[in-house]
This record gives sequence, structure tokens and C-alpha cells, in this order.
Amino acid sequence: MVSKKQRERKQMGIKRFFLSIKYSWDGLAYAYQNEQSLILHGVGTFIIFVVALILQVSFNQWAILIIASVSVLAIELLNTAIEATVDLVTDKFHPLAKIAKDCGSAAGGIMGVMQAIIALVIFIPYVIELFK
Repeated sequence: MVSKKQRERKQMGIKRFFLSIKYSWDGLAYAYQNEQSLILHGVGTFIIFVVALILQVSFNQWAILIIASVSVLAIELLNTAIEATVDLVTDKFHPLAKIAKDCGSAAGGIMGVMQAIIALVIFIPYVIELFK
């Protein structure tokens, strides 16, 4: 059954816009304070960006690196949301809760590996060129 509050249309406006930015920032801050994998991916992204600056990669390569890096961080944030939701629903071990958490973690891991592969595919020709 849908409550009266749920049927009401959400108010639009500048206040809601700024609150949504605040809530997004709160989520990002929470994840960086509590999720080690997000910090590791953040450090990896920083290293990739520094190397890209040093190697002076092309505009298109920058775009690809940025898309891959933002994807990694976004997937890690979604994984954090999945973990928090599972923890809200149950504090006991349940095989389905494990699957949800493990799959969220796997999504982050796979995208992290993909980010590294993309970076290597872009950087290796530049590094080879340095040694010619």
C-alpha cells in the first residue's frame, strides 16, 4: 500500500537542488572515510592521471582514462550502497546477502582491472617511445 506521503509529488526548487548536492557529498565523504577499496581506487586513479600528465597523452586518451576512472569510483560507490542496504536488512549471515555483497565487490574489482588494462594500453606505446 502506498502512503499519502509517497503519493505526493516531490517539491522542486533551488533548495532541493542544493540539498541533493549535499547528500551526494555526504555519501562520497562516508565512502572515503569507511571504504578501503574506494581509497585504493582513488590512489590508483591519481597515479594514472599523474602518469598521463607526464607522458602527455592525447585528448582522446585523456577522455578514455577519465571515463574509466570515474566508472571505477562510481561502481565502488554503488557497491558501498549495496553493502549498506544488505547490512540494514540483516545482521545475520545469509547466503543471498553474501551473494549481493560479493557481486558488488566483484563489479568494483573487474572495473578496477579494466581501468588498469586501459591505462597500460594507452601508456605502453609512450613508454616504448621513450626508450627508442
